[in-house]
Amino acid sequence: MSRIGKLPIAVPSGVDVAIDGSLVTVKGPKGTLSHAVAAPITVEKSDGVLEVKRPDDHRISKSLHGLTRTLVDNMVVGVTTGYEKKLEIVGVGYRVLSKGPTELEFQLGYSHSITFKAPEGITFTVDGPTRLGVQGIDKQLVGETAANIRKLRKPEPYKGKGVRYAGEHIRRKVGKAGK
Repeated sequence: MSRIGKLPIAVPSGVDVAIDGSLVTVKGPKGTLSHAVAAPITVEKSDGVLEVKRPDDHRISKSLHGLTRTLVDNMVVGVTTGYEKKLEIVGVGYRVLSKGPTELEFQLGYSHSITFKAPEGITFTVDGPTRLGVQGIDKQLVGETAANIRKLRKPEPYKGKGVRYAGEHIRRKVGKAGK
């Protein structure tokens, strides 16, 4: 039984939802997002509330029910408040510089600096030389961009140096035993 799929999605004022067959388009103060709903699932709009329905209790319908509801809800939240992932850099000499709202330059212990350009719809904020934020309206794109930045220099388990999510706990290993 899908408990998540049965929950209604409240549409706040200032958000316009258009349903054209299987395409759901959400337009709000921060931008516009759209999603193509998978075949057996339907989305219905009634007096400020969206409901995601499934026609039967087949396994695929049940699995898509909760997923579709969550994706549509993430679009509504994205166009109203947006999403942000915070990252921090740990290591001597490791730092980040802002080259505008959509471009960053990293010094991560390599012999060269790394320039990272944001995909469409993503902006960066730099709070000091070791803290940065990834902001946007698409939750999946914000998370993917943050993961790609983290991939530039993953935190290593011995000293914990690298790019990590804010608040992420790195499991540390003991180094080799000396005499």
